[in-house]
Amino acid sequence: MDAKTINKFPIREYLAGRGVRPAKERGYYGFYHSPLREDRTPSMKVDYDKNLWIDYGAGEGGTLIDLVMRMERCDAGEAMRRLERRIGESPVSSFYGTNPPLPKRETLMTVDAVRPLENPALLSYLTERGIDLGMARVHCSEVHYRVADKSYFAVGFRNDAGGWELRNRYFKGCTSKAPTTRHGDYPTCLVFEGFMDYLSHLTLKHASKPLHDVVVLNSVTNLVKAVPFIASHEQVYAYLDNDEAGRKATAELKAVCRNFSDRSVLYRLHNDLNDYLRSCCPVKECRHSLGRKL
Repeated sequence: MDAKTINKFPIREYLAGRGVRPAKERGYYGFYHSPLREDRTPSMKVDYDKNLWIDYGAGEGGTLIDLVMRMERCDAGEAMRRLERRIGESPVSSFYGTNPPLPKRETLMTVDAVRPLENPALLSYLTERGIDLGMARVHCSEVHYRVADKSYFAVGFRNDAGGWELRNRYFKGCTSKAPTTRHGDYPTCLVFEGFMDYLSHLTLKHASKPLHDVVVLNSVTNLVKAVPFIASHEQVYAYLDNDEAGRKATAELKAVCRNFSDRSVLYRLHNDLNDYLRSCCPVKECRHSLGRKL
């Protein structure tokens, strides 16, 4: 049985056989707590139609065989042999390898080049997200990187660890985990969950730089690192996601900040600020109205 045939076996069924079930489902895809690492917020997406997975927190993904290699710590040949045996069995159950696990292999991401943001595919992606390209060029770069000897490129946003948050139409990941802080000695601070929300705010405000200090968490798991800086301000405005993780992070910030404003109520019918921007991107009046409120 070849790899193409094996990779047609549903990832959802493989995970179910390992006792891993979705925390959230949206029809054609599900979000799981990643079985590859400690993951308090479901951040591994499985596309049921394409039968592909991506772990946003770890910055890796791929086919069923790739997932088996990572979960069972074996090479591609052994993963295929285990899957071939499993496909010949019924019902879905006991999808465990009998061989002792091999040492964990780390997927290394290497940055090859950082350039001004000019790649047409990346500019098209940002336009689809409703982002003003002038704002994006000021705050982002074009990052070329390699994973397992394969070359890729993405929109890059620098974080406080000196690494990059990376986004393109097919990938969401990072070279290191850290928030991004922008210091301007202002008494006020804006807090965003991701840099697309930060760029959305600038697009809506028609401003290349806000007259506030800024924290982009790049993940709610980075909140604990950013809290001391955020809480030092006289007034904090939070633009976090309207989901369970975002609401929890908002509550944690409210508990430690002297004066706190939850701005997510302004886009409460949408998951995040960028979702709102995209929903009203063609409607300039709506866009300008929220821009004034923000």
